Amino acid sequence: MTTLQLPTYADVQAAALRLEGHANRTPVNTSRTFNEMVGAEVFFKCENFQRMGAFKFRGAFNALSKFSPAQRKGGVVAFSSGNHAQGIALSARLLGMPATIVMPHDAPAAKVAATRGYGANVVTYDRYKEDREEIGRKLAAEHGMTLIPPYDHPDVLAGQGTAAKELFEEVGPLDALFTPLGGGGLLSGTALATRALAPDCKLYGVEPEAGNDGQQSFRKGEIVNIDTPKTIADGAQTQHLGQYTFGIIRRDVNDIVTASDAQLVDAMRFFAERMKMVVEPTGCLGMAAVLGMKDQLKGQRVGVIISGGNVDIARFCELLAA
Repeated sequence: MTTLQLPTYADVQAAALRLEGHANRTPVNTSRTFNEMVGAEVFFKCENFQRMGAFKFRGAFNALSKFSPAQRKGGVVAFSSGNHAQGIALSARLLGMPATIVMPHDAPAAKVAATRGYGANVVTYDRYKEDREEIGRKLAAEHGMTLIPPYDHPDVLAGQGTAAKELFEEVGPLDALFTPLGGGGLLSGTALATRALAPDCKLYGVEPEAGNDGQQSFRKGEIVNIDTPKTIADGAQTQHLGQYTFGIIRRDVNDIVTASDAQLVDAMRFFAERMKMVVEPTGCLGMAAVLGMKDQLKGQRVGVIISGGNVDIARFCELLAA
């Protein structure tokens, strides 16, 4: 049996160099009102202001920038509910290669439109009945494309780790850091940066309550598969962690917690009303968890990674009006 070679912080550093001049160095925002609510000093790393509106650009560009000339000619295929799709599509356009994205038929219209707008070919499927990974592998084999999955890839997760690297470089060591968790690309990349730059920081992954496969996997010590969860956090509707991501998460993460859809709506409302930011439901996971754990965090310096801001405005208004 081959032992999996897990990426290291050196891979995150190399990714940061590739992304220089291409990815936005996103702002770190604070809210005095929120600090008073939780009794802690909280720093929000705002990846909703990243290119294409989410952290996914980091991993996508890092992976595609390592393609050989032959791979660039063949192009890239990816599967995604939206943000990885846009990240791959934009990166492919910037690097001059064709891209095909496999997206669920019920993906947010704004994400599908943006993916097509970046020049990618979109193939749709039924996320509750069809296997997106199987569709992606078949397209890659038939058309000579390179498949880049949304999270379980060393270059993808190394790129995602650059967000936490920037956060620590800007604000210094933290007592705790909260990161949204779907397939684990952001959390595992964040873990590499955290253990290198702030080894004593407690690192938490945050999943939707309805889709806690990562929490179950973390507790059990092996990857647990679940049915596609029904949650407003469409960026975290994954069914399982990846081999690479789980290997890092089980080694470097302190715990995995969950947040309900109602808590995500409350966080969306706070971001919009008090911090003047549009944050998609998945991007609200970290804030929701901090609110739920505020008694444990009093007096601490806490980081929260906001993963993205790609949400249909009509859907955004509908959720906040409920």
